[in-house]
Amino acid sequence: MAFPKNFLWGGAVAANQVEGAYIEDGKGVDIQDIMPHGVKSGPTEEPTPDNLKLIAIDFYHRYKDDLKLFAEMGFKVFRTSIAWSRIFPNGDDDQPNEAGLKFYDDLFDECRRLGMEPLVTISHYETPLHLAKKYNGWISHDLIGFYEKYARTIFNRYKDKVKLWLTFNEINSVLHWPLTSGGILTPLEKLSKQDLFQACHHEFVASALATKLCHEIIPDAKVGCMVLSMPIYPLTPNPDDIIKVMEMDHFNDFFGDLHARGVYPGYMNRYFKENGISIKTTPEELELMKNNTVDFVSFSYYMSIAESAGGGKRGEGNVMGGVENPYLKKSEWGWAIDPQGLRFILNKFYDRWQKPLFIVENGLGAKDQLVEVDGVKTVNDDYRINYLRDHIEQVGKAIEDGVPVMGYTTWGCIDCVSASTSQMSKRYGFIYVDRNDDGSGTLERYKKKSFDWYKKVIASNGAEL
Repeated sequence: MAFPKNFLWGGAVAANQVEGAYIEDGKGVDIQDIMPHGVKSGPTEEPTPDNLKLIAIDFYHRYKDDLKLFAEMGFKVFRTSIAWSRIFPNGDDDQPNEAGLKFYDDLFDECRRLGMEPLVTISHYETPLHLAKKYNGWISHDLIGFYEKYARTIFNRYKDKVKLWLTFNEINSVLHWPLTSGGILTPLEKLSKQDLFQACHHEFVASALATKLCHEIIPDAKVGCMVLSMPIYPLTPNPDDIIKVMEMDHFNDFFGDLHARGVYPGYMNRYFKENGISIKTTPEELELMKNNTVDFVSFSYYMSIAESAGGGKRGEGNVMGGVENPYLKKSEWGWAIDPQGLRFILNKFYDRWQKPLFIVENGLGAKDQLVEVDGVKTVNDDYRINYLRDHIEQVGKAIEDGVPVMGYTTWGCIDCVSASTSQMSKRYGFIYVDRNDDGSGTLERYKKKSFDWYKKVIASNGAEL
């Protein structure tokens, strides 16, 4: 099993889950600061002390030491995001915040000094709170202009430092988590389909605009979209189950279709018509989307789900629903573990979009136990090693299938605050961070057993798993 010579091995985090310093150096409040209990719980009016993300793992002050650890593992690429409200505290400000711009200057400089290519997400669940409160997030057409200004600012500032960009994180998740993904304060159960899909359209236009701008400002850069991948299997061979899966797939696939092909697919036009949805757009917007497709498609992969037209026992742990697959084991959080699903989705996405692919999130959330071995604190996380090994093997098989895979960044390469549950105890990293769900802890860092394992994987370019 041979990985390409220039394969980009690394790890991924998001600003809101690691940085902390939530109002330091001019940063504005963002939606994560009022979401202390994860994606499934409602927001608070103002930031509250029980929100672990306000301090997170203090990456804002400790990034140099953390980047050294990533470099020690041999990372070729480090994926992170820019906190929009560090650059424009309210989102609609006239001028950017210089202190915020300077922080990312220093961060990206340090990445490059250590030999790591920054892979930067422009919007990773971090909409400025002001844009949510005043405009109801991406429901408003006005956000396209604010996002364009923000994107133009960071492209011009970091054009010599960042050559890999993602426009929106898991853009299709807006259908499930409108506040987290789209800065929309209206609860999902009260949100009309018209408003929801209009918000999607505004993000598509903004993404195409950012792609166009990036190609103009940084000609040697590559821009990707980022989708939450979710292979859906029919529970039985019953044709009703097959059609059910096809219909469910459409709601995920059309986000990639818009980015990779630039046009609304016929199946969504039918859905809009049958549900009384009329997307407000202009010929100019449609032309913009058609002419500014992405250079590559990136995605997260954690689990697959099953579906059945006749219903069945719901997989409660699966963040996207579905019914339980009796053939798969589950993580401590009830997420189905399916390494082969990664090979399947890589083949499916390439067959569909004919674009290079980048796995930018994959990992296992688990309750790690810090122990002492020969006087050194560590975590014996063989379960994580086994999970990642099984998935990387499937990536290798997909490459042998002929799928062009650019790279692989594990999610939460250092322990961070979970997006789905806002817990510290749901750990993904190769590096243990001493912080607990109640906010206690020293924030000290300790290498887990998986740290040295991943170091060998990278050094051997995937030959030693």
